[in-house]
Amino acid sequence: MSEYNGKHLSVIKAVEIMGKLQQFVRVGLQRGLLTFGTALKMSSMWTYYISPKQFCEYVSVDEKILNGRNSDHFPPVHKI
Repeated sequence: MSEYNGKHLSVIKAVEIMGKLQQFVRVGLQRGLLTFGTALKMSSMWTYYISPKQFCEYVSVDEKILNGRNSDHFPPVHKI
């Protein structure tokens, strides 16, 4: 899955911008605590949808930055 295709944002791209762990975003979406997307359990696996517009409003960034990564604008990436 691409990080950003204009219709939805990947969890990986979201955590890169937020400077959080993947688990933070995944669990936040699963519990309905993060309002920029949804998580659905399909059988035993979770699937995630992140709205680019709602995400950018939530983190207060311009949607234009989703097409590229400028290290001056993003905190360091945390990997698990």
